[in-house]
Amino acid sequence: MAFAANPFLSKRDRQTYRKERRLFLLAVSSGTLLNPLNSSMISMALHNIQHTFGITFTAASWVISVFYLASAIGQPVMGRLGDVFGKKSVFLTGLLVAAIPAMGAPFVSAFSILLVLRIVQAIGTSAIYPSGMGLIREHIHYKQAYALAVISVFSSVTVALGPTIGGFAVSLGGWPAIFTINIPFLIISFLFAWFMFPKDEKHARRSFSEVVHQLDVPGIIWFALALVLLLIFLLSLKTNVQYILGGLGALALFVFVRHELRAKEAFINLRMFQKNMTLTWINILFIMLNIYNYALLFGLPTYFQDEMKLNVPTSGLLMLFIAGFGIIVSPLTGKWADHAGVTPPLLLGSILMLAGALLLTFLFTRLSPYWTIPVLSIMGMGYGFNNVSLQSAMLRAAPSEEVGIASGLFQTSRYIGAIFSSVLLGMLFGKDVTAFNLQMLGVVLIAVSLFSLWMSFRFRRL
Repeated sequence: MAFAANPFLSKRDRQTYRKERRLFLLAVSSGTLLNPLNSSMISMALHNIQHTFGITFTAASWVISVFYLASAIGQPVMGRLGDVFGKKSVFLTGLLVAAIPAMGAPFVSAFSILLVLRIVQAIGTSAIYPSGMGLIREHIHYKQAYALAVISVFSSVTVALGPTIGGFAVSLGGWPAIFTINIPFLIISFLFAWFMFPKDEKHARRSFSEVVHQLDVPGIIWFALALVLLLIFLLSLKTNVQYILGGLGALALFVFVRHELRAKEAFINLRMFQKNMTLTWINILFIMLNIYNYALLFGLPTYFQDEMKLNVPTSGLLMLFIAGFGIIVSPLTGKWADHAGVTPPLLLGSILMLAGALLLTFLFTRLSPYWTIPVLSIMGMGYGFNNVSLQSAMLRAAPSEEVGIASGLFQTSRYIGAIFSSVLLGMLFGKDVTAFNLQMLGVVLIAVSLFSLWMSFRFRRL
């Protein structure tokens, strides 16, 4: 089954085509939203988790950090598994794995077990996005960018909705509800995927050694080790800097790069990024976008509550304007990219990011709560334009045989950006949250926006 435009279809067949296409997208989108949603939704449960297990806030925050780490590693690994074993199989398996923490969380009695469940949740949900993107690449050929915009609304934009949804869930069922709220999405996605996705192509039976060779297990191990050590080093910049871990991470990264350049079937085809500079720029731009997005996502609610003395519901309502305007412009961006290419919306998104950062720096702290809405809306539109544009650009630039691994690395870029933003916020808001600190955050985001705008102009030439 492939969804491509056919002008010779009858009216009835066109209606059937549209219905099947919508169900196909619903199957992908209801699964792909789980990883980004769970990356931010947990923030509203930290206080509850801290009280339940009698731990410090720093210890409780590891439920966020381990999810970032596992997702950053899991996305490209699962993308590779999808390329090798079939995207439908990996998509469905990921949903089943993600169901374990969703059903098991209410019975947890120790914080260490909760951390394990968060890692399992990250691994399971990490299998869904790269497989889903690969399925869209293979089976949706008509208005592909618009289809990606639909996925963007369900996935990336739900990051901003996470705190609001999480606050509602925690108020009803405590911290376990952060996990159990995933169950309806898992069931819907599994049923639609089971019936709507075409069967994977049958592969010849392979021995264990052939599978290890094809997956490049040594490459996966070195990649995971390098990423864990380097990301922990980055997180340590907020407190006691772990220089030794940083050095070991750099060494592991060197060994990984050397191994991949020599491997016949590399886990990550580094030469692909060397030859395909467009794909390299796309991932760098996505890191910049997510430094911007996550800094706002976690920084602004803290400012609203600590400095402006707003309550949680009001803070959540204001944050909805970032998410809401991102949702509004996402399908428009998809249609625009289908007709004009990805560069025009990418440039507009970068300009809006810069405008939002300038307003945040020089005007935001002097506004009353509800006069901040136009600024929040501009920043939300900037994120929406750039997010869909970059997803579409990634899918177009990636070689068809490696779209799974490319999609996985694209999501790894998301969590690298999230971790950089966490370090940034720890440095600026570590001791106190003030208007001056928010202005300093704005200055950093101006620099990020200018860099993104410069790269967007270079992207035109690429």
